[in-house]
Amino acid sequence: MTSEQKEYYGEYAEAIAQVRDSVMAELERILEGVSRDPEQAPFEHLISRIKGAESAKEKLRRKGCAEDAASALVNLNDIIGIRVVTHFIGDIYQILEMISGDGLWKVETVKDYIASPKPNGYRSLHVILSLPLPEGMAGRCGVELQLRTIAMDCWAALEHQMRYKKEVKNTALISAELKRCADEMASADLTMQTIRDVLKGN
Repeated sequence: MTSEQKEYYGEYAEAIAQVRDSVMAELERILEGVSRDPEQAPFEHLISRIKGAESAKEKLRRKGCAEDAASALVNLNDIIGIRVVTHFIGDIYQILEMISGDGLWKVETVKDYIASPKPNGYRSLHVILSLPLPEGMAGRCGVELQLRTIAMDCWAALEHQMRYKKEVKNTALISAELKRCADEMASADLTMQTIRDVLKGN
């Protein structure tokens, strides 16, 4: 956690960091159960972040809420953000099933942008968890899990980079091309899943 985050979250900073570390440890345990093949990694990568102070304040401002840390814990579902990048689409839904059936966490909502992509082509599965703060502290901490394939993550990273370019011309054309690329990469994901299923059936 950065000094800026520690200053913003104040008395909650250590508790939030503990929640993040606990979720990451449990996720690694769950992910190990996705693949029984010791030669196959259960996921491509797993990363986490704690929401920055300015990002938290800006989101709270949009919601019309107070901008302090206590308000953030009550009103934001993504104080902690964790991204799991998998090799195959099937892994995403297997991980979701394991998380939902584990009984360790309270799953608030699931947003399936794979089955129903956003208009711009964005695909990902978002799982919102609500976890109690440790050490007897009152309150909860919102955790957003994003589960994506390598292709989905690649597209999202490139789209994010280009979206923040200044003075972009032909935005309609670029948006259409990005959507086309997203659809093509989704088709490749489905083909790779089909090949994997065939190989597993042999």
